[in-house]
Amino acid sequence: MSILEKDRKLLWGRSANRCSICKTELVILKTENDDDSIIGEECHIVSKKENGPRFRNNFELAKADNYSNLVLLCRIHHKIIDDQVNEYSEETLLKIKEQHEKWICEKLNEKKIEPIRFKMKSEDKVDFLFRITSGQVLANMLMGVHQSSFNHDELINEGEVELIGTFLQEIQDYADIYDDLEQLSKTRSEFLFSEYIKKIEEAGFWVFGNVEKRIIEGGYGAPSIWNVVFINVIRNNNSDIIALDLHKKNND
Repeated sequence: MSILEKDRKLLWGRSANRCSICKTELVILKTENDDDSIIGEECHIVSKKENGPRFRNNFELAKADNYSNLVLLCRIHHKIIDDQVNEYSEETLLKIKEQHEKWICEKLNEKKIEPIRFKMKSEDKVDFLFRITSGQVLANMLMGVHQSSFNHDELINEGEVELIGTFLQEIQDYADIYDDLEQLSKTRSEFLFSEYIKKIEEAGFWVFGNVEKRIIEGGYGAPSIWNVVFINVIRNNNSDIIALDLHKKNND
């Protein structure tokens, strides 16, 4: 499982783009030379992993990525709560989250706040998904991504389900943490993706993808960029595949 768009919107919206502990704004606006910087992290209160922070055996893992088990923090406080699990117990984090959202409501009542919404410029809308043939290209698409959207052709046997399902899950897992990885881990992900793409092509599929830039606005913070990566795995004889003359398109 991964965090659904609904839970992600609830978390960022109710937290008003601020760390639940230090109240720091989590989107740093772009400068003349650089893009926006996202320093917020969607943190699990109870870990999904057996050896993870605050994991307990009787926790319902199906709810691990739900809004109720998430708290929005800056990167510094994310590390602190996971290093200091005795200080930041499950009960403590739930209380911190509750108090933060109450604080936000009090602040919002002081002035009129527009609702959270997404929009995009026409030139940023994804019209085509382009074929991906290397893990490096796919990994580069995950940089700065906030949301993933997957699709695939109908699968006809368990082997296809296992191959493509695992591939898409790997993309989802890396998309959530890619910007924080060390270079060695990023290089390993490129190799892993390349190996999957080879197997997928041998099975008669092609991988397509693109990144759409949206703007999230409203709430308590300033407008910021919200990048969505689209990945589609389809059979190589699918009639939806078209050949684009990109050289001709660029010269028109």
